[in-house]
Amino acid sequence: MNTTMQSSRPETGRHLLAAQRTIGFTESVIREMTRVAHEANALNLAQGFPDFDAPEVLKEAACAAIRANVNQYAVTWGAPRLRRALAAKYARDYGIEVDEAREVTVTCGATEAMASTLLAVIDPGDEVLIFEPFYENYGPDAVLCGAKPVWLRLDHDSPLDLDAVRGAVTPRTRAIVINTPNNPTGRVLALAELEGLAAICIEHDLLAITDEIYEHLVYEGRHIPISTLPGMRERTITISGASKTYSVTGWRIGWIVAPAALTGAIRKVHDFLTVGAPAPLQEACATAVESLGPEYYTALLAGYRERRDVLYRALSDAGFHCTPPAGAYYIMADFSTLSDEPDDVFARRLARGVDGVRGVRGVAAVPGSSFFQDPAEGRQLVRFAFCKRLPTLHEAAAQLTQLLR
Repeated sequence: MNTTMQSSRPETGRHLLAAQRTIGFTESVIREMTRVAHEANALNLAQGFPDFDAPEVLKEAACAAIRANVNQYAVTWGAPRLRRALAAKYARDYGIEVDEAREVTVTCGATEAMASTLLAVIDPGDEVLIFEPFYENYGPDAVLCGAKPVWLRLDHDSPLDLDAVRGAVTPRTRAIVINTPNNPTGRVLALAELEGLAAICIEHDLLAITDEIYEHLVYEGRHIPISTLPGMRERTITISGASKTYSVTGWRIGWIVAPAALTGAIRKVHDFLTVGAPAPLQEACATAVESLGPEYYTALLAGYRERRDVLYRALSDAGFHCTPPAGAYYIMADFSTLSDEPDDVFARRLARGVDGVRGVRGVAAVPGSSFFQDPAEGRQLVRFAFCKRLPTLHEAAAQLTQLLR
């Protein structure tokens, strides 16, 4: 590398290079697993997108909005109708009173929502507490802000170590990123854990930045927004979106609910990053939020619970060690009794199937090291997604039996 050129880069350029180093393995391996799945005609249980249809009411509403010429820029921080619908949803579902004009921002997916939020509220030199295993964007987003990610373990089978969280707080700590239900483990934080985190936030004047994109996919326990706890409404930034709830991961409609004192800065960052989310798709999502009643969410959860159970049995029968997740739509599985290969080698071999064996398809998963700051922590793990049709999952079960025989 030309050291003269490197030293002349602006500070933001160095942040970008650091983020690239942080995200390099994680992002590229997920893309690669999808490419491998396509090339090998494998069943893609790696990437978390449904292979079944979105609700008809949602699709029809999008078509109607396009035909009605809702094809130009929406209001930068979100179509008024969608913001009204979201304010009504948070009041109905969680008892949170939200000012749609001053506290709701519609974004290009929850991923942009997290980036806009951190860029708005985090300064260079700040520290951000992030639990691992983690969704891969959190660390790079913090680095892009010039901040330092501080990693804390959140095991799927033991209570959150609140003393470790408290011990990680320093005078530079600005925020805690909370993802419940969790990607990749499906961990759902209990009320006592959230109360403990709330106490730490209040004691040290920290922000809670919560990714609640899987809020409607909770099989054990219940989803509790930390913003509903005493003293947390004014210090919580809540992120969610339409992708998982309505099976439209390609639409990129997310949202942020935050106190008005923080929303102004978030909206400025959002404006300069993306201008605004797709106008006709915002109208369609407003229709879904307004018109889909409790029966839709009950059926959604029941369908995902059945898919979870099918994949869990398949993985257990094939020799993986895993537990049914409490939420979201992923299963992290330990393959150490099946192979002593590293996770990336094992995952690629699993996706490519058995060369020359007629009728045996590969099954794609994500190497577990993608979700840890220290890749060694995930070397015996892979993550499978069960946001697929039941026939897809049953076929994956049959293929896993053949592949790992």
